[in-house]
Amino acid sequence: MIELVLAALLAAAVVVFVAVPFLRAEAPPPLAEPGQDDLAAAEERDRTLAELKELEFDHRTGKITDEDYRALVQPLRRRAAQTLNGAALSGKTAETPSEQHFSEGSLSSSRPDR
Repeated sequence: MIELVLAALLAAAVVVFVAVPFLRAEAPPPLAEPGQDDLAAAEERDRTLAELKELEFDHRTGKITDEDYRALVQPLRRRAAQTLNGAALSGKTAETPSEQHFSEGSLSSSRPDR
């Protein structure tokens, strides 16, 4: 009988010992809600990347000529870089040193029929 009481007391002590750190822990801080500006920037980024993907697909399938592709891809790439870097949020539109410039040779099609 005494063994059962000691075992119950030991079990209770172990439960208390394990539970104390959890009981002392502070509640986690509330998650920050994204602001309207953050949501708008994320939507702009998603739209720009979708347009660029669609343009690449249309060029590879032959729906868009090489000349049209070259004319359309530069502004889209610039806008995509700005939205990815957050430059569109802060209002910066000037070129940054990290911005890549592509020559016409680097934009040539990778299709084997050329």
